[in-house]
Amino acid sequence: QVQLVESGGGLVQAGGSLRLSCAASGRTFSRSAMGWFRQAPGKEREFVAAISWGGGSTRYADSAKGRFTISRDNAKNTVYLQMNSLKPEDTAVYYCAAAATISTIRSDFGSWGQGTQVTVSS
Repeated sequence: QVQLVESGGGLVQAGGSLRLSCAASGRTFSRSAMGWFRQAPGKEREFVAAISWGGGSTRYADSAKGRFTISRDNAKNTVYLQMNSLKPEDTAVYYCAAAATISTIRSDFGSWGQGTQVTVSS
């Protein structure tokens, strides 16, 4: 199991940027694919981005392509989500999660963090 703690959320104006971090503990982090999901009030948790264990493969939701970048530093046991050109519709709680292999499917991810709130004002 991997324990995950997100940080970096906050309030930002539309068009601004934020970088989310997810610190992991546990020996399996470097062998785990990682993903970011988000959940807005009254909506289902949805996929945002994912990265393979070595960082060589990435996946993005259509809503994130061209604006968000996922990356990881296995030496620091940390995965990042750089979010640029933020929109009010990006407002949500953002969660990081770990999986055995890279995936866009929520049920493939077995370990989850507690989430960090991102609010984008118009």
